[in-house]
Amino acid sequence: MTLNVREFRPSDAESVAAARRSAFPYLVTTARTIAWEAARAPAARHHRLLVVERDGRVVGSTEVGLYSDSEEPGLAYADTTVHAEERGRGAGSALVTAAEEYLAGLGAAKVLVWTLDERHAVTFAERRGYTRGRSSRVQRLDLARAPLPPLPETAGAPGVELRTAADFAADPRPLYEADIACTADEPGDVSERPVPYAQWLAHTWEHPALDRELTSVALVDGAVAAYSVAHTDGHGRYWSGMTGTPRAFRGRGLAKLAKHDSLRRARAAGCVLAFTGNDGENAPMLAINRWFGYQLAATEWRYVRELAG
Repeated sequence: MTLNVREFRPSDAESVAAARRSAFPYLVTTARTIAWEAARAPAARHHRLLVVERDGRVVGSTEVGLYSDSEEPGLAYADTTVHAEERGRGAGSALVTAAEEYLAGLGAAKVLVWTLDERHAVTFAERRGYTRGRSSRVQRLDLARAPLPPLPETAGAPGVELRTAADFAADPRPLYEADIACTADEPGDVSERPVPYAQWLAHTWEHPALDRELTSVALVDGAVAAYSVAHTDGHGRYWSGMTGTPRAFRGRGLAKLAKHDSLRRARAAGCVLAFTGNDGENAPMLAINRWFGYQLAATEWRYVRELAG
């Protein structure tokens, strides 16, 4: 049986999405988002989406490129997915080899990958010389059955009101400014410079999975004080893209309020499963998600490999 690694073509989108859903069932993944992300990646990232075929059928893919906005030069990523039915048959090795060769050609010094906390995945990474770093927790909430906790008291505070991202369609800059401020405080192993407004519009605001009607924004005296981003797939799945509170508004329960409103809207819209991911050291958001009743769905590890001295 022949394996072939090649560039992604738009006609591959459904096969790539199917492989991702098989390997990572908690992600909001559609053929539309696969094709859009491949076409719209910033040029400075040198982003490529490679696929692997077995006898002409696409069975996996890898997203590879540079963290062009990173404060650490030479930092790269390579996120590989293989259909669950194809594990252990060489597709993953073929993809990772191709990704590393491409990054080495770009002069990348270090490559970062995410790996499930499962024996086959961890063993695969460590045999290829990757070392374990920080963890991330994926959590699941059954929106169809689990009741939401009572509305936070903040809902009735003077000057507090709830809106949706759709209300900012004419001018999303206040959301951009809040997002940039909150992202800078997110724990992680990649420190990136703030993206310009035009880039944020093109790659965050215009993302096809973003559901503006389900993305909730808490205002205090008219200022964006918290927000909770919703990504949906049109088939009942909801992913919390980001929940944040700018520093000046923290400690008031506003993140809970925004996320509560988003989840309530999502359930009313027919979403049945909600997922979210948090860095293992993000204690505040882990606590908030426990309050909502989220349960652990998967643990991921960041693995790192030096490509050049």
